[in-house]
Amino acid sequence: MSPLAPEPEGATATADAQAAAEAQPPSPIAAEIVAALREALGDGFVERHYSARDTWVRVQPGAWLDAARTCKQLGLTYFCFLSAIDWMQADLGGEKLWDPEAEPTADPGDGPGRWVTGLAGGETRFQVFARLYDLARHVGITLKADAGDDGPRALSWVPVFRGADWHEREAWEMYGIEFEGHPGLRHLYLPGAFEGYPLRKDFPLLAREVKPWPGLVNVEGLPGEDEPTESGEAVEE
Repeated sequence: MSPLAPEPEGATATADAQAAAEAQPPSPIAAEIVAALREALGDGFVERHYSARDTWVRVQPGAWLDAARTCKQLGLTYFCFLSAIDWMQADLGGEKLWDPEAEPTADPGDGPGRWVTGLAGGETRFQVFARLYDLARHVGITLKADAGDDGPRALSWVPVFRGADWHEREAWEMYGIEFEGHPGLRHLYLPGAFEGYPLRKDFPLLAREVKPWPGLVNVEGLPGEDEPTESGEAVEE
């Protein structure tokens, strides 16, 4: 660049580059798949998001199973994984990072919100998402659907992809997602009498109540420093 040329605005250039990446599919094949999925699902197709390397599509909860069938017919026959996510922002270290009365936000930088929504958006605290891949054409897609706030539910993918059995059991056990049509939801890791869902943001972790998360607050002094007491005052040895 010539020293006399004006400096580009970094923030604006970055935003423009990101917008361009989101506007263009990572490949023509990905665009074809998204178009075919949109046509097949109709109103069940909610939103799509492109990045430079991947594609995300959000569908209506009622179209979750149909989306799996359609993708399989389109050549996305390799089932990679299925899981869930809790978008509620956590309350860490006494600092309120979320507001249960607020509306969902797409960017946690917007301030306290009820939850963030991730790529391709969302309207509920819980979502299910899955990854499918076309081994012949080397293209993949990540599908997602809202699962609700209280008593989250989703349609089971087991009738289409048998490999979803184990993944749905894990999401049921860790997030409390009920998968309608699953042949037998039962525990994988936890004892049968266990109460609660460990991967939910509001699940109490005793270890974090006793000792704050070390990445949030430096509660352990460096070697050679005085040891703090419970009141926070240093005690000389």
